[in-house]
Amino acid sequence: QVQLVESGGGLVQAGDSLRLSCAASGGTFRDYTMGWFRQAPGKEREFVATISWSGGVTRYADSVKGRFTISRDTAKNTVYLEMNSLKPEDTAVYYCNANFLNGLGQRFDYWGLGTQVTVSS
Repeated sequence: QVQLVESGGGLVQAGDSLRLSCAASGGTFRDYTMGWFRQAPGKEREFVATISWSGGVTRYADSVKGRFTISRDTAKNTVYLEMNSLKPEDTAVYYCNANFLNGLGQRFDYWGLGTQVTVSS
């Protein structure tokens, strides 16, 4: 069973940086897309960034482009989210996601429990 464990969240001031980590286990991830999503209080969970495990192709939400960088270390089975120039509106619980499509086009999603990021103004 795939397990994802996030770490690295915390309380920072606007303009600061944080690096989130997601340790993945229980699967072979070469066919997976790994990603980060976030959910602020009273809002729906939203996409932040994704990266393909094998080719390292990345995609970002417009709100974080140029500030956040997603990367992965295939040897460590770990995905990172480097967050720079943090803003109060980045405050949310950040969730790691792993998903893949099987040969029938069925999508399988796995989620971590999340890590809190709070940015004070």
